[in-house]
Amino acid sequence: MLSFLLWCLLFVLCWPLALLALVLWPLVWLITLPFRLLGMLISWPFVRLAALIWLPWRLMRH
Repeated sequence: MLSFLLWCLLFVLCWPLALLALVLWPLVWLITLPFRLLGMLISWPFVRLAALIWLPWRLMRH
């Protein structure tokens, strides 16, 4: 709700900037999408390795 109120305040005070942000946000999302996918691909092996390392401890805990 707070973000909606801030958006309304931005729209009232500076409506050209608000409209520009509204139009450009999907483009920024599309540009950053490959970087987010690359980050997931890079972090995935490390998450799996950590899971394998901690597996014996988790099995002994129960």
